[in-house]
Amino acid sequence: MFIFVLQTIWLYIGELAGKDLDVEIIFKFLLYFSPKLVPLVLPLTILLTSIMTFGSFAENYEFAAMKSSGISLQRAMSGLTIFIFFVSLTAFFFSNNVIPAAEFKSINLRRNIAKLKPAMAISEDIFNEVGDINIKVDEKSGDNDQYLTDIIIHKKGPRSGNYTVMKATEGELVGSSDSNVLSLVLKDGNYYDEVQPNDAAKRKSKPYAKSYFEEYVINIDLSEFNNVDLEDENYHSTQGMLNTSELRESIDSFSTDYNKQVKVFKESMFSRSGAATIALNYRPADTTIAIGESLLDLYSTQQAAQISGFATSSAEAALSHLKLKKEEFKVSFRQINKFEIALHEKYALAAACFVLFFVGAPLGAIIRKGGMGLPMVVAILLFLTYHFIGIFAKNSAEDGSISPFIATWLPTFIMLPLGMFLTYRATTDQGLFAFDNLFEPIKKLLKKAGIIRTKDKID
Repeated sequence: MFIFVLQTIWLYIGELAGKDLDVEIIFKFLLYFSPKLVPLVLPLTILLTSIMTFGSFAENYEFAAMKSSGISLQRAMSGLTIFIFFVSLTAFFFSNNVIPAAEFKSINLRRNIAKLKPAMAISEDIFNEVGDINIKVDEKSGDNDQYLTDIIIHKKGPRSGNYTVMKATEGELVGSSDSNVLSLVLKDGNYYDEVQPNDAAKRKSKPYAKSYFEEYVINIDLSEFNNVDLEDENYHSTQGMLNTSELRESIDSFSTDYNKQVKVFKESMFSRSGAATIALNYRPADTTIAIGESLLDLYSTQQAAQISGFATSSAEAALSHLKLKKEEFKVSFRQINKFEIALHEKYALAAACFVLFFVGAPLGAIIRKGGMGLPMVVAILLFLTYHFIGIFAKNSAEDGSISPFIATWLPTFIMLPLGMFLTYRATTDQGLFAFDNLFEPIKKLLKKAGIIRTKDKID
């Protein structure tokens, strides 16, 4: 747990450093984030400790003493099996109640910390919302990252949309600790403002005003940002904040809304195609055509040309609309899959704790090695296999390549037969792999062929 907490500190050090946060806020941040690490730490811990414990028993001949007293491996594992069962139940209730509450606290705290100093919130190569502008910079430099290069700014206005854009080759953030105003000084840039004429015909030409400036100053009011309440908890819209009942309700709501959108889109595409109204505007001639001739021959030349043009424009508009809707549906479908993955993960964590115990305990009895050496290596290799399979499967499930249920349970389904195999081998006092059984048929075949000769028996 300590190792993963250290990783968290390095991962989010950019959000914590340089924002004048006291120790209490940093401790809260780590405290709220720690429960999210339990689904990673707990299965690895159970796997490692089971290998170490049973490996130490086997190494010190404890199992030999047990078996000589009539105690089988199953009986030796029975007490721990009951304990791990209760650990699995506790893990489920922890992931269903504690982790969502911690996720709610941590995300809201992160959002509030990001508002404390907007100058620190400007990241490179992405658009950052600061005051009434969206700013993107390619590079920051200087002692306090106050110098910016290749700046693009979208300025908000009364109209919805990005109608005002500024580009500058360089800029500087100027401010003081006793002032609520942050000045952004832009140098050597251009100012673009899209004009919206009242005449609809003139709008098609998309007129705009362009001006050049050597220096342009934007003042950002920081009074709202410096009065941030770090205890504010208004954000509550991610799947990690919900328990199983809330996730089921959200999945049902999203699925119903998604199906309605698909149905409305289907009806809209049919009406946009004009197939239902074409007979109202065009009448075919009362005649017949030969096989192989065009259906447009049923209409006059003028009507055929009009139908062709209408079909072409309708097809182009439909394709454009389809591309747009395809991306919208993809986002909605991905959101539903994320919620389904979050739901199954709560159950899969409990099952993984139980299954990995039956992988680690018999494996420790087989390898007969305790301590932190070989058991640590074996446990980490097994856990990385388990973890990476889960990551790849979940990433595939988000875009719908595989079912979220299969993706979440796939690592456990793979480890389950391995645990059964190892338990059987350890119970029957067999090694990890029976190489003799593998090579014995080959030896018999070679003996029959005369390649290997058996020694003569001596009376």
